[in-house]
Amino acid sequence: MAAEKRTAIVLAAGQGKRMGTTVQKQFLELKGRPLICYTLDHFQSADCIDEIILVTGKEHIDYCRKEIVEAGGYTKVSKVIEGGAERYDSVYQGLLACEDTSYVFIQDGARIFSDEAILQRGWEQVQKLKSAVAAVPSKDTVKVVSGSDHLVESTPDRSTIWCIQTPQIFAYDRIRTAYDQIYTSDRAGITDDAMVLERFSEHKVYLFEASYRNIKITTPEDLLIAEAFLAL
Repeated sequence: MAAEKRTAIVLAAGQGKRMGTTVQKQFLELKGRPLICYTLDHFQSADCIDEIILVTGKEHIDYCRKEIVEAGGYTKVSKVIEGGAERYDSVYQGLLACEDTSYVFIQDGARIFSDEAILQRGWEQVQKLKSAVAAVPSKDTVKVVSGSDHLVESTPDRSTIWCIQTPQIFAYDRIRTAYDQIYTSDRAGITDDAMVLERFSEHKVYLFEASYRNIKITTPEDLLIAEAFLAL
């Protein structure tokens, strides 16, 4: 029986407008290295990853191939491909680029602390449940509001609230079938891959506990926090 192929789709096509810089956030340097390199390090060294598909903007493909993949020695990167206008467009292009994949790990390139321990925990779960989405229990009380005056409608029980991260790991056939359907339906409000499975399939989505350190670098303050984590 052939081994089950495990492909990581690493997203590096975001504009990073909230960072307030002309350089896309995944290419900003932290301690002298582009952020995307820290993410690729984990996937390159993880035993549960067979190959990596790097998704970026059309104008950055050559840069990623030469200055990131070749210069960094990321031998598991099999393809560097063009993404799309929205996150789900880039994920879909990554899914289309997979060949003979059994499981897919979908990862935000700017989430640089998804280490080997997190990847392994997710891998162990997805083999049993066919989905494994990284998350952590919310530390904060969450309010549901409506209207421009931010009127509070309700306060969910905090014990039921989890904050979603990446990697989001799925049996390939399940997530590909769900993604195939989004282009024939309303895509409004889709912010992560679990939502695609929730909305366009009957399959359940399961979470696994990742780490509060597994932040997505989105704002200048996040860079300071990431630098502090790297110093630990």
